[in-house]
Amino acid sequence: MLFPFDYFLISIAALLAGAVNALAGGGTLITFPVLTFLGVPAVSASITNTVALSPGYLGGTLAQANDLSDQKNRLWLLMPASILGGVVGGFFLLQTGEKLFSELVPYLILLASILLALQDTLRAWLLKKSHTSNLEKMAWLPVGLASIYGGYFGAGLSVIILSALGLTIEDSLTRLNALKQAVAFAVNTAAAIFFLFSGQVLWTVALVMAIGALIGGSLGGRLAGKIKPSTLRWTVVTIGVIVSIIYFVR
Repeated sequence: MLFPFDYFLISIAALLAGAVNALAGGGTLITFPVLTFLGVPAVSASITNTVALSPGYLGGTLAQANDLSDQKNRLWLLMPASILGGVVGGFFLLQTGEKLFSELVPYLILLASILLALQDTLRAWLLKKSHTSNLEKMAWLPVGLASIYGGYFGAGLSVIILSALGLTIEDSLTRLNALKQAVAFAVNTAAAIFFLFSGQVLWTVALVMAIGALIGGSLGGRLAGKIKPSTLRWTVVTIGVIVSIIYFVR
């Protein structure tokens, strides 16, 4: 049972997550641990987190609509795999069970932290990378696998998707990033819709989180340029590593 002060903490965490996602990514590494530390079961916390934060991905997609306008063929190729992957990942989460998922959580958080830490390195590699062959028609496969992970847990999803796109599609980083936003939105929305019928969504928590994340996203947009994304990213990475250690100890 959650108390009024718990909802206050959740709202603050969601606000921070919204701002972090707008500036650097990794907001799930803030909200998910707060929910579990307040006593929410891990599976329910992950599901509620996905449902609550999924609308925030729409803003990122709309912000890069111009870079997506002439990539319709790619969207037709990737969207089915993204949607199906999100649902499959969600299905796997519901089948995992509370005990096993709780045991996997520290590894998942540590993985997400590592991916976030490597984000700048990955971006630099993608900028320099040249393709020896065009694998674009096979892009749906790595994107689909990344989407399954996204439906299952979600933290660090953007980094994984960008890697999958960079390995198979030859284009500028700006356009690949726009595709990444669209894929992430599709994955999270598909998983969120699937979870609506799971019976494990804490609706009052999801509502508080959604409002907090939207406000945080707006604040994050205004702070862009005033806070270095790399500084914020390493702060989130540090938090994630500490949280994963706490989970391991527990």
